[in-house]
Amino acid sequence: MNKSAFLFLIITFCWGCSSNPTTEKRQANRNNIINVSDKIKEIVIEDLLINNYSWLSIIDNYLFIEDYKAANELIHIFDKENFEYITSTGLKGQGPGEIARIAYIVEDKVNRKFYVTDEGKYKIFSYDLDSVITDPAYLPVEKMELSEQLFPWDYVYINDTLSIGVIVEPIGTNNFIPVVGKFNMKTGEIKRMNYTIHPDVKKKRIYFGISVEHGIYAESYIPHDLMTICSLDGDLKYNIYGPNWDTRTHGIDHFGPVKFCKDRIVALYSGEKSFTKDGKTISPTKFIIFDLEGNYLKTLETGYQIARFCYDKDNHRIIMSMDDDIQFGYLDLGDLLD
Repeated sequence: MNKSAFLFLIITFCWGCSSNPTTEKRQANRNNIINVSDKIKEIVIEDLLINNYSWLSIIDNYLFIEDYKAANELIHIFDKENFEYITSTGLKGQGPGEIARIAYIVEDKVNRKFYVTDEGKYKIFSYDLDSVITDPAYLPVEKMELSEQLFPWDYVYINDTLSIGVIVEPIGTNNFIPVVGKFNMKTGEIKRMNYTIHPDVKKKRIYFGISVEHGIYAESYIPHDLMTICSLDGDLKYNIYGPNWDTRTHGIDHFGPVKFCKDRIVALYSGEKSFTKDGKTISPTKFIIFDLEGNYLKTLETGYQIARFCYDKDNHRIIMSMDDDIQFGYLDLGDLLD
């Protein structure tokens, strides 16, 4: 082989290596910031006291507000179009059909039901949506018992044999690791995904978002400037490192909850310590927008401290629970995600 042919082969080989897709994406800056504070619209809730840091979800045509601190009903239901109050359910207590300590609500679209995890009783309860709306005295039935060793937390229900979400696994004394897994409501079987934790992260704390439509899920790390995207089989697709990525934690919260909004990944982001010196909680004010491959697109600065949010697909808007001058609000996304 002559020298020219040899050099050609070397160049071709190197070019092929460099063009292979990689799982590691490093973002040196996220400076495309758009101020949307004037686009936040308040949701006024009258004659109903709801604590701060409530959880939000869209079930069918309704906005559910989960108030885990409530003394009586833990779930308040509103019309998602005009935010008018409809009813409350999820009676708190130790009796039959009552919730001892509410955790997470998921929707069963096919059967018009929703399921509520009770981490106090280690059970999942099943609610018939139409019965809840029409009958104030309605009580749920038990869907399944849970194991104390592997506990489903934030998940999406696909059918009775397949749900995907975060599984809380106790380790040692007073510690746990959250891992994404699949679980079967009929048998109680739980399987971890292939990719469970970034090798440089010593203590994993995450939020979880999933798109069954696009066949992927995302984990946003709280104490690290890191987000991972995996296939629904649990295979790693991308590690996305932000400009403040470090294997150490520094007592700073980076990501908050993460959701899929059409063909975008939308994640709350702080980059600040969780508490001020006088003990006041600091919540994220920014939404970071990524495409489905984790490429950074833009940052939406709301100017409000946001505890939780959900995505209303039909109205293409984000609904927020806030720890600020207004408690609940929404943002019409329009072309903001383009």
